[in-house]
Amino acid sequence: MLKFRHQLALLSGAISLSLAASVTTVLADDETKEVWRLFVSDQAESKVTVIDPTEGKILQQFTTDGYVTHLVPSQSGETLFAVQMDHDAVNVIASGISLSGHGDHSDIEIEKSKILPMKLEGARPVHVIPHGDKMVQFFDREGEARVYSEHELLEGNADYKTVKTAAPHHGVVVPMGDYFLASEPNLMVETKADELPPRLGVKAIDKNGETARDVATCTGLHGEAHSAGLVAFGCEEGVIIASVDGSNVPEFKMLEYSVDMPEGQVGTLAGGKAMQFFLGNYGADKLVIIDPSTVNPYQVVNLPVRYVSFALDPANVKIAYVFTEDGKLSALNILSGKLEHSAQITEPYSKDGHWRDPRPRIAVMGDIIAVTDPSKGLVRLLDSKSFKEEKTITVEGLPFNITAIGGSGLQH
Repeated sequence: MLKFRHQLALLSGAISLSLAASVTTVLADDETKEVWRLFVSDQAESKVTVIDPTEGKILQQFTTDGYVTHLVPSQSGETLFAVQMDHDAVNVIASGISLSGHGDHSDIEIEKSKILPMKLEGARPVHVIPHGDKMVQFFDREGEARVYSEHELLEGNADYKTVKTAAPHHGVVVPMGDYFLASEPNLMVETKADELPPRLGVKAIDKNGETARDVATCTGLHGEAHSAGLVAFGCEEGVIIASVDGSNVPEFKMLEYSVDMPEGQVGTLAGGKAMQFFLGNYGADKLVIIDPSTVNPYQVVNLPVRYVSFALDPANVKIAYVFTEDGKLSALNILSGKLEHSAQITEPYSKDGHWRDPRPRIAVMGDIIAVTDPSKGLVRLLDSKSFKEEKTITVEGLPFNITAIGGSGLQH
């Protein structure tokens, strides 16, 4: 059985924030509001578009140095990192939406979105990990992560703390308690002058950079997610789980792929917020539901064709949405491992070709699913139950990555 956890659920495409207001006494001047904003990057142009999905209109458009490869919101949803891998830059966007809990209700503050004045520069930024008030940005060709405070960024201060790894590589650093989980490069393998070494595994280091837990083998480490106190990484051997032991030092456990599983590897992961589980890809045309608490932790889900993207529904915690290359969106029941229903949303988007070719992405906001349709220049808004198209929003160019920020609360 999946382990239930009592906690607030964050909603996004990658993350969106929903703090539902439960109000017993409301002042006459107070108003309950639900507000969402969609942030959409372009597959070719250097821009991020801000959309009001309720009104179906574009609110703002921000120019960046280059094409935004990753658009990652903080846990609070107050900021987003617009990562431009090929231009050695990261822009920080203030969403303009702030939610704060007050026991019996939540407050919401709404301002205009804005791009903050600082630009975070470093050699090949890729993976960024939101953690509490922190945003941890890894720079591959520097072999280091920089830990930024969201509060300080909003105040105009871009100071950071540095977490060094063994050498430059395509890596990641994840905070866990008082420690960091850091990918480890394989320096025994010869590489060309312009190539980065492969990943060997993951280790735990303390705030002084000293090793607290030796390297655990995780060949080809790729994909990371949190779920209810656990952190998972995808590996060639299986999925490695990091947890905290009695001494608060992270420890690692490898969940090896079983011998009866088809050939594949997890390389992308999402973690449940109100249930302890992970959802990952498994090769090109399969997903895998991972329950670390069971003897047989893997449940393989066969898809009719190759997947393009998937996202968890943080409000309906037993459902995930999967977009496949035939242009269909399907609802996956996490408990049963079955696809419950599907609908044709766009024309087909083949997975053949370059991995950067424009293909749809998904964001969830309450009862609405937003799907980008790059070839048509559209964002499609669907009812999350029926998949009926409620609205289309025209976005010039090739709308690609999408993140939903918002929720409901009292506006005083």
